[in-house]
Order: sequence, then C-alpha cells, then structure tokens
Amino acid sequence: MKVARIYERVSTDEQDLTRQASLEKSAIENGYYIAGIYREKASGANADRPELQRMIADLQPGDVIIAERIDRISRLPLPEAEKLIASIRAKGAKLAIPGIVDFSELVATSDGYSRIVLESMQELLLKLALQMARDDYETRRERQYQGILLAKSAGKYKGRKEDKNMHQRIIALRQSGSTIHQTAAIAGCSISQVKRIWAIHQEQIRNEGPESEHPASICS
Repeated sequence: MKVARIYERVSTDEQDLTRQASLEKSAIENGYYIAGIYREKASGANADRPELQRMIADLQPGDVIIAERIDRISRLPLPEAEKLIASIRAKGAKLAIPGIVDFSELVATSDGYSRIVLESMQELLLKLALQMARDDYETRRERQYQGILLAKSAGKYKGRKEDKNMHQRIIALRQSGSTIHQTAAIAGCSISQVKRIWAIHQEQIRNEGPESEHPASICS
C-alpha cells in the first residue's frame, strides 16, 4: 500500500487553502492511502511551523509527502532547506512534488557509475528547486519593499489591514491556557504572529491596569 501525507500551506491569513485541497483527491486517484493532512498558514521561510513539524514527527518509513510545489515545503535558505529535507529522509520518507524528479526506483536497480550519476542528478535537481523557491521568496520580498517605499513617498501607504477577528481568537486561546504553538495551530496563523498579538495585548493590559486581565492561567 502506498501511504501519503499531504502538506498544504499558505503564507498569510488573507490566503486560503482551497486550491490545494484537490491534492487529496488526486492522491487517492493515484492509489495512495492518506495517513494525514497537515494544513497551516505560515511563512515557508520559517522552519518552525507547527504542522510541518508534526508531519515530520508522524512520518513512517516508506511514507510519501505530497505538496502542491516545493515552495510549500520550504522557502528557506539552501543550507536550512537541505537540513529540512534531510530530516524527512531520515524518517525513510520521500517527496512527491511537481518539479521534483524522483530517481529512487532507478537508483535501487542500478549500481556502480550509473548509480552515482543518478544520485548526483537527483541531488542537483533538488538543490536547484530549493534555491529557486528561496530566490522567488527574496524577489517577492524585494518587490514588496520597493512597493511600500513608493507608496510611502506618494503618501498612500497605510500598512496591512488588521484582522480583528484573528486577533480576538489568538487572545482568547492564550487566555484559556493554550500555548503559543497550540494557538498558532488552532488559529491557523504563524507563531510569530501569535507572539506579536499577545505582546501587544499584554502591553495594553499594563497600560490599562491589572483589573483588565482575565484570571485564566497563561502558558508560554
């Protein structure tokens, strides 16, 4: 039986995962048993993603990770991206992602020089894909930065609109005792966003006085 774990990721709360939902149907049609689906809203430039780490912890030998593109798994700098992929391979799992050529079956039936060539090609293609994902991330960041500068110079920049419902959800989860990681996973946002919103809330409490704090215990 072919066993798959599906990873779906978008970068911001304004994006949704609907488009990536077709991965499950496609995997089943290709004969996979779906052992788990892992969804989150977090930057691919951050390795400390709760659902990504949960998926890696769940991996069993022979599992196949399915994702829409390699940049869903990583937009990390190449050394960190390779370390992430190594942690997946260490579990005996492999990737099934468009653009990533898998020579594992050919390698298994080859030896000598042919095996070395195939393994080298596999590593080279993977490195290229990981580096392209990082380059695309950096290009987007630079364009965004340039756009902000232009908007500021024209007096039109107002910053990102706050998602008040998300802020309230994060605060409620933290006040109920959820840890930062649990809150990020439940709310569908990044750990850094939870920390930022919670820090702002705590600062507001300090400014307003202790009576505005709720009595629930808080875990970090």
